[in-house]
Amino acid sequence: MEAPQLVASQGVADDDIHFYEPARGHGLAHDPLGAIVGPRPIGWISTRAADGRLNLAPYSFFNIFNYSPPVLAFSSVGFKDTVRNARETGEFVWNLVTRDLCERMNLTSAEVPADVDEFAIAGVDAASSRAVSVPRVAQSPVSFECRVSDVIQLRRANGSAIDTWMVVGEVVGVHIARGLLSDNAYATAAARPVMRGGGPADYFEIEEAAKFKMARPKALNRG
Repeated sequence: MEAPQLVASQGVADDDIHFYEPARGHGLAHDPLGAIVGPRPIGWISTRAADGRLNLAPYSFFNIFNYSPPVLAFSSVGFKDTVRNARETGEFVWNLVTRDLCERMNLTSAEVPADVDEFAIAGVDAASSRAVSVPRVAQSPVSFECRVSDVIQLRRANGSAIDTWMVVGEVVGVHIARGLLSDNAYATAAARPVMRGGGPADYFEIEEAAKFKMARPKALNRG
């Protein structure tokens, strides 16, 4: 497929634009939104039910939204066990998905009854957290212990409710494998993190060769 032809100072020509209104369908083989806004970090979330049962599930609608205090959120299409557990107990843990763990993460995406332990399905161990009661994935080199600050049901622009739930949490504890610290800083690519792409099965791995540096511009003097 040839690259779209650009019109000088005007962007892509209208004839080379595929436009659609989401409410009317995209007309493509797969919904492009997940491929466009991506690759996206994976929210591999561990929770504990009120009765003590463990749950582990991945969410591709996930990201961090603040530095101090650190705040992150994930969204679940449907009110699933993870959302219920987080709302009932007020806690959850995010676990980094690496290339070595991605197949195990994928196993935890299966729809199973609430009494099934996804830690066992994935063959990963539950390690004790320090600030919350929910365990982290022992094999994951980075984990964030979180306390729930909000559970929000998303809405359309007209105010009608959507069966999608966003869980917002404050990070109260961070675990980082020392092998990922270089020159007293976290080395992103060293963990070989895996990101969610588009379509039914696309993923990407972050590698050092893909890194480039770009400093923020200094404040502009509008004098």
